[in-house]
Amino acid sequence: MARELAAEQAHVDRVYEALEVATTSARQVADEGRRRYQTDRGDFLREEDGTALFERDAFAYQSAKRLATLDAEHEGLVFGRLDMNPPDTRYIGRIGVRDEDYEPLVIDWRAPAAEPFYRATPTNPMGVVRRRVLRCRNDQVVGIEDDLLDDDSPSELVVIGEGALMASLARARGDAMRDIVATIQSEQDEAIRAPYQGVTLIAGGPGTGKTVVALHRAAYLLYTHRRRLERGGVLVVGPSSVFMNYIERVLPSLGEDAVTLHAIGAVARDVLGFTTERVDAAEAATLKGSLRMLPVLRALANEPLNGLQEPLRVSVKGEVLTLQPDELARIREQVLETRMINRARPAAEKALLQALWNRFTNEAELSREAFDDLAGSQASFTMFLQAWWPSLEARDMLVRLSDRELLDRVAPKLTPHERDVLSNSYDPGLLEQVSRGKVSPWSVADMALMDELVAIIGLPEADPEADAPVFIEGGDVAELVSTADLLSTQREVDPNDDPQQTFAHVLVDECQDITPMQWRMLRRRGPQASWTLVGDMAQASYPHLDETRRAIDDLVGSGQRREFRLTTNYRSPAEVFSLAADVIKAVHPEADLPRAVRSTGVHPVLDSVAPADLEARVGEHLTELAGQVEGTIGVLAPPSLLEQAAAAVERAGMAERARVVTPLQAKGLEYDAVVVLSPDDIVHEAPGRERVLYVALTRPTQRLVTIDLDRGAPAQWRQALPASA
Repeated sequence: MARELAAEQAHVDRVYEALEVATTSARQVADEGRRRYQTDRGDFLREEDGTALFERDAFAYQSAKRLATLDAEHEGLVFGRLDMNPPDTRYIGRIGVRDEDYEPLVIDWRAPAAEPFYRATPTNPMGVVRRRVLRCRNDQVVGIEDDLLDDDSPSELVVIGEGALMASLARARGDAMRDIVATIQSEQDEAIRAPYQGVTLIAGGPGTGKTVVALHRAAYLLYTHRRRLERGGVLVVGPSSVFMNYIERVLPSLGEDAVTLHAIGAVARDVLGFTTERVDAAEAATLKGSLRMLPVLRALANEPLNGLQEPLRVSVKGEVLTLQPDELARIREQVLETRMINRARPAAEKALLQALWNRFTNEAELSREAFDDLAGSQASFTMFLQAWWPSLEARDMLVRLSDRELLDRVAPKLTPHERDVLSNSYDPGLLEQVSRGKVSPWSVADMALMDELVAIIGLPEADPEADAPVFIEGGDVAELVSTADLLSTQREVDPNDDPQQTFAHVLVDECQDITPMQWRMLRRRGPQASWTLVGDMAQASYPHLDETRRAIDDLVGSGQRREFRLTTNYRSPAEVFSLAADVIKAVHPEADLPRAVRSTGVHPVLDSVAPADLEARVGEHLTELAGQVEGTIGVLAPPSLLEQAAAAVERAGMAERARVVTPLQAKGLEYDAVVVLSPDDIVHEAPGRERVLYVALTRPTQRLVTIDLDRGAPAQWRQALPASA
């Protein structure tokens, strides 16, 4: 072992020496760029300096990018080695590094030459004799794990360890997801390296590594198709901000940061200007996610603001001209046939003047131009037009659904109960908050509805007086001048273009939770994109699985489609997953159940307590679990018990190690131990019912505790368990 560690350390030292040379070179280029063309903004550079500045900007950008990559990849840079037949040695790492003769010291894990590190098996060794995983701390090699793939290997070849994967699975979990770049398995690698065109679906049960495989796929695609995807952008969508914070370090650790990460409640920020994490109650969330909301929103967009039913009257040369509400409604309908509301005001004004002109006897023999000037400049006309055709905000329109009388008009196909649910989901004081410019308590489901309204009505016109300052105010600041500063021409934006930001590739995690209305929102961000969809129908929080499948089929259409199924549960101990599997099979017999490969010998603890004693009992379990596991402990509670759960954690002094979240927020996360509070309440309060409980039960990597509230009757969820549980 000592001899092998010393040999590997010698090579790793060479790699870091080459890395230092590359880092020094990148810093020199960056420093040179900063020294040139600095200005205090008191002068203007000549036009011919533009070419030199463009070259300087390009070199500075590339050097800064390379420097950031080198700095980010310093930790654990080299993690693998392949000994090949014919004799050849390849070291695998997070980025490629070459020596002064341009010979590879480390091969980037995404390169084709590194593929055997992940795909080789004893039955198909792909020329690999020995696969070695190096475990490093900073730049020091501290451990080795080998796999012998060819029985005809030379007798002097040393084989050490019992397998890198199992050693990795036993490590404690923290608050951030770890990459699996050193331990990717063959079925995972196949999904990672699939072609980018069309739609790639990655399915698998809990603990199969779907999320981390998807992130490695994003890094691989950017490496392989950099010109196309980096220019067009890659969007990664997850279920919550908690989840996005958990995964945000994975892509930079894999050498990629040119990716936009959004929780589903933040996707529409590009057009709405804000985000949200609030989740509606189950009934409201399901209704708002349904395509039945489409006709409601379209009718709402056509409903005049404030129900204006006044006629238009103007006086031209003593003649009073009147347009009645029914004719105004026809004009409005005609104008909106081919235009968005927020882009149609000039056409509406023109149509009103035409209708008034048709009523004008013109005894004074005015020209049409003179008539338009006289009629259009009157206060009665301008005030009517402003009230009849205002510039609309999507959020101002959506909050009108709190008006039950209006809702009855725009949503006749919803049942009275559904209209009550929809109307009651909006705070009665919301309109006042919006009018005062305060942050409004919108829900995640509302974001998709408002994005749909933006697609119907367009964005309000920008204030033409809101010009950005040309110079930086205050102080004598020596500032780096970019080419963009010198080129004052601005690209004209077509007002009829879609306002949403678009991407070349869209990766959606937990795609089984995306509602039909949210799928419409996502498709606007990738109308020409390739897609990677990751999910498991057995964990769906949206209750109508047929609608979800139909939405995915509509997205794929007639394009290329490839599917991968991950079959091995690396996270859950067999004892824990057996219990979770019993729960989900009772309501979803066709659930895709993976095979758990680990066993701890510790069965889940099923506890019950009086509601008044819940906080004390949670504290007892947390204290006991803290002595049994090294990493984080998740406390998963239904929304109605979140405050009690947080109080219990504080009372037990476990704030540093315990994380209180709802089961929906816990999607994609994992903890060493998990305490699940009141499984029955989780079922009743979540739209996905038992499927959401299944999510909660499959979060631990070591130990699981459930605590039922004793309300005088047996816990309903336990009916799915065998009598011995």
